[in-house]
Amino acid sequence: MERSESVDEDVQASEYLQNDEILERDDPMSDGGCTLRIGDDDEALVCSSDHEIDVGFCQNQDRRSEDDAATGEFDEQSGLLVEGKEFEAPAVGMEFDSYDDAYNYYNCYATEVGFRVRVKNSWFKRRSKEKYGAVLCCSSQGFKRINDVNRVRKETRTGCPAMIRMRQVDSKRWRVIEVTLDHNHLLGSKLCKSVKRNGTKRKCVSSPVSDAKTVKLYRTRVMDTVDNVNPSLTLKKQFQNSAGSPDVLNLKKGDSAAIYNYFCRMQLTNPTFFYLMDVNDEGQLRNVFWADAFSKVSCSYFGDVIFIDNSYISGKFEVPLVTFTGVNHHGKTTLLSCGLLAGEKMESYHWLLKVWLSVMKCSPQTIVTDRCKPLEAAISQVFPGSHHRFSLTHIMRKIPEKLGGLHNYDGVRKALTKAVYETLKVVEFEAAWGFLVHNFGIVDNEWLRSLYEERVKWAPVYLKDTFFAGIAAAHPGETLNPFFERYVHKQTPLKEFLDKYELALQKKHKEETLSDMESLNSNTAELKTKCSFESQLSRIYTRNMFKKFQVEVEEMYSCFSTTPLHVDGPLLIFLVKERVVGESNRREIRDFEVLYNRSVGEVRCICSCFNFYGYLCRHALCVLNFNGVEEIPLRYILPRWRKDYKRIHFAGNALTGFVEGTDRVQWFDQLYKNALQVVEEGSVSLDHYKVAMQALQQSLDKVHSVEYKQ
Repeated sequence: MERSESVDEDVQASEYLQNDEILERDDPMSDGGCTLRIGDDDEALVCSSDHEIDVGFCQNQDRRSEDDAATGEFDEQSGLLVEGKEFEAPAVGMEFDSYDDAYNYYNCYATEVGFRVRVKNSWFKRRSKEKYGAVLCCSSQGFKRINDVNRVRKETRTGCPAMIRMRQVDSKRWRVIEVTLDHNHLLGSKLCKSVKRNGTKRKCVSSPVSDAKTVKLYRTRVMDTVDNVNPSLTLKKQFQNSAGSPDVLNLKKGDSAAIYNYFCRMQLTNPTFFYLMDVNDEGQLRNVFWADAFSKVSCSYFGDVIFIDNSYISGKFEVPLVTFTGVNHHGKTTLLSCGLLAGEKMESYHWLLKVWLSVMKCSPQTIVTDRCKPLEAAISQVFPGSHHRFSLTHIMRKIPEKLGGLHNYDGVRKALTKAVYETLKVVEFEAAWGFLVHNFGIVDNEWLRSLYEERVKWAPVYLKDTFFAGIAAAHPGETLNPFFERYVHKQTPLKEFLDKYELALQKKHKEETLSDMESLNSNTAELKTKCSFESQLSRIYTRNMFKKFQVEVEEMYSCFSTTPLHVDGPLLIFLVKERVVGESNRREIRDFEVLYNRSVGEVRCICSCFNFYGYLCRHALCVLNFNGVEEIPLRYILPRWRKDYKRIHFAGNALTGFVEGTDRVQWFDQLYKNALQVVEEGSVSLDHYKVAMQALQQSLDKVHSVEYKQ
């Protein structure tokens, strides 16, 4: 099969071969992949694997008749006729034994669809002149050069975007790394293409079957849903909606291709991007997990408290999404990883948590979830040492749904809210709950009964010894919102979510970077009082966390009395009175007991603000101030809120020496963490920035010089 070339075919490649010049490199094209198996059963967890498929085709195939084409089914995703299609549309991940095989495949696919192929670019190695990358495009790609405009030949180019980019990988096979299927012009029903060979042109005619060539195509096969697959149909897939299959991921047509293409694209731009797919024996996709480099680093920082959000599954969203999120040093949510599950089954959750533990290497101190029995069972098996608590936000949001039908709903809602948020002792909560169910005659309400049985996992009065880092939402009006709240709605399709996923992450990353710069570049924040506590933490905390703590300092003035109740050696119990705003904006006085140990500098308030939010409350500050303490004890200044937290985290956890072995993921992790230290230090000032940029450029030049020497 000779190549169909346009006038400017492979200009860069030909000039390089003739003049022996160094071709300017295109954007780096790297490949990555990893396989992880967890468990000994046959149902392996597949990240990426090669399935060898024999694709037989003739180099010059006979075109099918127009009548056959007319009976085909139109595929809205690729714009091609599905029935009778001889060649599967190119997709990211396809691999071929040689460049010629890849070219022949795309040429025959083009002939089948109705367009011509041109080689747009080729890349060669410096010394061996061995080709290692190429871009094949539609012959209508681009536009005429200015000096060609006055030629007699009619303009045939339309700037068509259709193309495939491929490169040679470590196995010496050729892998497709980027694909654009859409054309911006009409496609021919029959194509008789001109081919240039040795300076002459000739018509391409049908060749006998003996000219047929078999090309081995390597591609990870992940099917939406397959039923009764006919092996004689080499690459034809019969898709059906899997909504009726509880053990299979509910994907629509084209979703699996969108997932796979997205993962391949992410691995090319981010070598440490990790994904894992769980498929059954029939090749049907059940569960998916993925995490990028930023999420993995964030998990090493902020994996002490995580929130597993499965509301997209329980809420019957189009996207069966599960997210792992934490709280960063600015008090904002940060994404730790994502997953897609076949359903709310313990087996699916167990698979997801097991993968998360194996990949992220993190055992959280506290895990917050919605009330979900399968997820609860999976957490108890995978993370037996973690504190598993229920999200109070999710529980309170269900009040209208669960209790809205009661004739005295408003009274029930107010009594329940008071029992949850205003009780400080267990005995007070029990009394308030008893009043709720008996006074309104709802003792037999099933939802309230189940809530009461599990109260030690969600009621704030029972959770005072659990550290939440702000995820608990222990005050009225506080909410714990989904990470993708503004990006995913019930009817959002999976393919659209994958696009929005990147947008959401880019926005979150930008916000965190700007907050880092703002906190590091400002030595002091605006002070609102003369309290030494405020001045102390203004130099330590990030701006956002300092503003939260600043509220507590300001509210110290609403506490008008600090009285010792009990003294036992170094132990003292104080009663702090505070004016608060109650229902109907009525001002009330509430009492808070605070324990203070003078010998070790320990202070604990009954409101447990420190465990819920990670900083001391106004009541504890009043007691410290009453006892002449001018600075907050170090034990109550958490490193995770410091503006230099990433820097000190690196100092305490930095890898020393070189990584043993040839694990690229470990290489990337160590390089990423050390480079990030340069970024952190370089953003302090303009002088720091100039030095950091110069150092990075010099390092990059040295790395490139190694490749040029090979």
